[in-house]
Amino acid sequence: MLTLPFEERPLSAMANPMSQDSHSLQSSTSAGQPPPSSDSSAAAPAFIQWVLSVCVACTVGAIYYNQPMLGAISKQFPDHPVAIGMIPTATQLGYALGLLLLVPLGDMLPRRRLILIQTVAAALTLIFAGLVQSAAGLAAVSVLVGVGASVTQQIVPLAAALAAPSRRGAAVGMVMSGLFCGTLLSRTLSGWITDMFGWHAAFEGGAVLDLLAALALAITLPSLPPVTRTRYGALLLSLGTLWKQEPVLRRSAFIQIGQFAAFSIFWSILALRLEQPPFELGAGAAGLFGVLGIAGILIAPVAGRLADRRGPELMIGVGLILVLASWSVFYAVPGIAGLAAGVVLLDLGVQATQISNQHRIYALRAEARSRINTIYMCLMFLGGAAGSMLGNLAWHSGGWTLLCLLGATITALAMGVHVTAARSQRRS
Repeated sequence: MLTLPFEERPLSAMANPMSQDSHSLQSSTSAGQPPPSSDSSAAAPAFIQWVLSVCVACTVGAIYYNQPMLGAISKQFPDHPVAIGMIPTATQLGYALGLLLLVPLGDMLPRRRLILIQTVAAALTLIFAGLVQSAAGLAAVSVLVGVGASVTQQIVPLAAALAAPSRRGAAVGMVMSGLFCGTLLSRTLSGWITDMFGWHAAFEGGAVLDLLAALALAITLPSLPPVTRTRYGALLLSLGTLWKQEPVLRRSAFIQIGQFAAFSIFWSILALRLEQPPFELGAGAAGLFGVLGIAGILIAPVAGRLADRRGPELMIGVGLILVLASWSVFYAVPGIAGLAAGVVLLDLGVQATQISNQHRIYALRAEARSRINTIYMCLMFLGGAAGSMLGNLAWHSGGWTLLCLLGATITALAMGVHVTAARSQRRS
């Protein structure tokens, strides 16, 4: 019998028997009861985590493809600088909308089918972006590109759901490594294609990667039933309830807001810093610092494994210390060496806390994992936006010194949240 790509296939098809769980699901569904949690002790084969990691790397790039091509776009549309400047903003706005409106669907719809449909839709938005012939049209389509790219945040909690509880941190770390890799390499790939074939081709190349990811997911993903039968409107309203009921989610979100704000403070100002003496370097040099982000890719699976063995709280503390140390290095160590060393510490620290925070929030409620991820990621990106804005104000008001003070202060506040929570847990 022919199996269509979007058909749900049981996990037993992946050499992981769950026929009894599937039978209980059918029985409970037919009786009008909510389906059981998909957070089963039976885990999917390890190679699926590798597939998810590669697919996340392919799909997350859509958020960043337009950044290196803005110069080429401005040459084609020289009379529309405002619309061109809105293209990255529109993409980020679309991504936030996708997080808020689409990611919660992962709790109420069959996740395999949802991810496949959204990945194909993401490819279509990139095709449309490559076909538009106006700056305003590209800015409008960029909103859809961002919405489509939010499929990455459907895949990350899926990786946690498919892993055994004892391996959840490592699984999330592996998939986040793919996300970090895609974030870094997407800019390089887009810039190279734009130089060789034009910016239209760069978008089309991204669409090809998304379609290849959809094919790989269709071949490898097992069926995962919905974990709740709540209606969509009630599902969105439940975000506030989850926020009130889950103190671990609140602590994790507040900490990562601070970490991502500190991260954005640095990266939003780096190019301006490099233009000044003693560096006097251009934007290309700023891009090369992204290569140092490989440190974040390498730390992700290590942080996940340590979170599994020692608990996420330890790695969160380590990550906060590393970020605080990075600001000390940025301020105290002059020259390129100081910036390079600080970038490594910053990336290591931010990714260590990211993996560890995700480790513990994904352990809260299997039936609400996608909604929990929505809350966490939306707030994290709001923290990044606030960091970029505050960093710009600090740079123009007090230069590099005030910028470093701001970054260290925000990190210290996040550390205060972590220490206070740890003391409270010890008392209880």
